[in-house]
Parts: sequence; structure tokens; C-alpha cells
Amino acid sequence: MRIKDSESRYFAEDPWRVFRIMSEFVEGFEVLSQLGKAVSIFGSSRTKPGNKYYKLAEETAFLLAKEGYAIITGSGPGIMEAANKGARKAKGRSIGLNIQIPLDQKPNQYVDNLLEFRYFFVRKVMFVKYANAFVIMPGGYGTLDEFTEAINLIQTERIEKFPVILFDKEYWHGMIDWLKSAVLKNGNISPKDLDIFSVADSPKDVIKAIKKFYA
Repeated sequence: MRIKDSESRYFAEDPWRVFRIMSEFVEGFEVLSQLGKAVSIFGSSRTKPGNKYYKLAEETAFLLAKEGYAIITGSGPGIMEAANKGARKAKGRSIGLNIQIPLDQKPNQYVDNLLEFRYFFVRKVMFVKYANAFVIMPGGYGTLDEFTEAINLIQTERIEKFPVILFDKEYWHGMIDWLKSAVLKNGNISPKDLDIFSVADSPKDVIKAIKKFYA
């Protein structure tokens, strides 16, 4: 099969792309290694400020920051903005890991320390490596991606277990029921795999779950 000139030029760039990837890892490690304990909060970028989940994300981040945790988000609008806002209100560290995508996601105004990423997989490493817990607020595909990657890494023992908390049973119950009635029933996971994550229904429940895990 003949490779077009444009494709040839694209593949020729691959070795140089490695250096860009390395630079993102180095910058991320250098900045985030100084954080101390932190929690990554995920959720929909489409959530509006008047939405109940926006307010709950803000309160959750506020309480976590008061407990001494830095708050890490994807730096965008919606739930991410709410979490960064809560962290700043509590005078905690507010971190944003922005991704450069065609939709042109702009960092929200409540991010104090911003890191820019071109590659999703580098950014995802940062979320996991420097978080003492994940809080998964209601969201869409991106939120589900972060959730399933974290529980898969724990399941396969690629990382040590840490709190992965789904926020709001009402929102997530359909997925949880499906995991039990279809995935578990067909033997694709074991019963203990359902213990990798937990569910919280209030900001205070999130704090309790994290404290209980590290007690």
C-alpha cells in the first residue's frame, strides 16, 4: 500500500512528538509533586451555576480544602469551575489541568495554578498520580472515562486502592444497577470489584468517606 505524502509527513513527526509528551510529563511532575495531599473532582462542563450539582460541587471542594486538600479539576466550566471556586473560597490550593481541544476549553477564573496539556493520556496520569481521592460528580462521557479508568487501574492492581466516590446515588443508580444485573451477573467482574468505589449523597459524606479510608 502506498503512503500519501501528507501521511508520510505526519508519521515523520512522531519522533519529535515524543519530546512534546516528555515536556508535559516533566512540567506536570515538577508542579504537582509540590502539592501535598489533593483530591481530583470530576463532573460535567455543561452544569450551570444555578444547578444543584454546581452548588454541591462547590461545597464539597470547600470542605475538602478546609481539611487541607488541594483541589484538582480539568479547569473548565461547570462542575470544574464550581470545585475550583469552592477551593478558592476556602483559601485552599485550586489547580486546573486544562486540555487543548478543538472546542477551545478556556480555564475558569477560579484556577490559581494552571497546567496546559495537549495529550489526554498525560493529563490523566496527573489526575491519578497526585490525588488521594477521586470525587465523581454527575457528568457525561469524559466523567465516565475518568471513573472507569481509575477503577480499572485499581482492579488490575496497577495502582494502590484509594477512595473513588460517586456523588449522588440518584444520578448513578442506573449504572450501578447495570453493573450488578448485567456485568456481575455475566461474570465479567467479581463481587469484590463493586467495592472499589463508594457512593456519597452529600458533601459531608464525601469527607467522612475519605477520612474513614485513611483512618
